[in-house]
Amino acid sequence: MQFESKEIGEDLIEVSLTGRLDIQGAAEIDMPFTSVAATKRAGVLVDMSGVDFIASIGIRTLLSAAKALAGRGGKMVLHKPTDLVRSVLVTSGIDNMVPIIDDREAAVAALADSMS
Repeated sequence: MQFESKEIGEDLIEVSLTGRLDIQGAAEIDMPFTSVAATKRAGVLVDMSGVDFIASIGIRTLLSAAKALAGRGGKMVLHKPTDLVRSVLVTSGIDNMVPIIDDREAAVAALADSMS
């Protein structure tokens, strides 16, 4: 699993994930994801377009990061998951806690609005 992060605006961070978010992938991104979530109050856009599989441990990793962000007044948005990954996310109910937004501008706007 590849993990890349970059600032895309004031208090806005984009995290791009590529690969399988299974037990191995979750272990590979756990520390960098935790670091991003714990650093400061921020909005985090998680680009899921490169994730081709997600297991329950991957959902747990996303939820843990979202809760850590919320505890600091931040917010997470999941951006453009594949159809298979979206189906798993919606079935798990994560979309009730972490918005899933396909349009990048709308996702960034949702984060920016929540951070002001």
